[in-house]
Amino acid sequence: MRRTAVVVAAVALLATACSSGESTNENRSGQTGFVSGNGNVSSFAAADRKPAPDFGGDTLDGKAWKLADHKGKVVVLNVWGSWCPPCRKEAPDLVAAHQQLGAGVEFIGLNTRDLDKAPAKKFVQEFGVGFPSLYDPSGKQLLGFRGQISPSSIPSTLVIDKDGKVASRVIGSVTTQTLLGMVKDATG
Repeated sequence: MRRTAVVVAAVALLATACSSGESTNENRSGQTGFVSGNGNVSSFAAADRKPAPDFGGDTLDGKAWKLADHKGKVVVLNVWGSWCPPCRKEAPDLVAAHQQLGAGVEFIGLNTRDLDKAPAKKFVQEFGVGFPSLYDPSGKQLLGFRGQISPSSIPSTLVIDKDGKVASRVIGSVTTQTLLGMVKDATG
């Protein structure tokens, strides 16, 4: 009887968690524990913006990149993994926004939990991603964003204003139009 009550409680807890608008997924590589959000935008008034962590590291092609080198520019940070179906869905939109915004906005990807660079490089090639991505197989860089995004929220996109503060974020896939609006709001 006690076991039945525990099972019923566990099922109820899972049902409640699944109704939050976010879902935990398992992808084709067996990666589990990522949260695919609903794509809603959270925007922050200039006075309420919190600084982005001072992140950086080596890109997939071995070049050094750090946020501090891009002060005075709006930076779009996209957290992704080659194993993530929603990341594949949003990739064409990110590429389109990058092309439309041009050199005035810095784009950087944060490739996380790909234990080998080969699948990540294949993803970049397949989707024609023209901006660099930091290689973060352990998720260490991602942990620096605690309080701003969850380490399991993949994909996530942040727009960091010219002062190095997070102006807006999307947990889940982002569209071209949404991202263009987020950047416009960050510069206004």
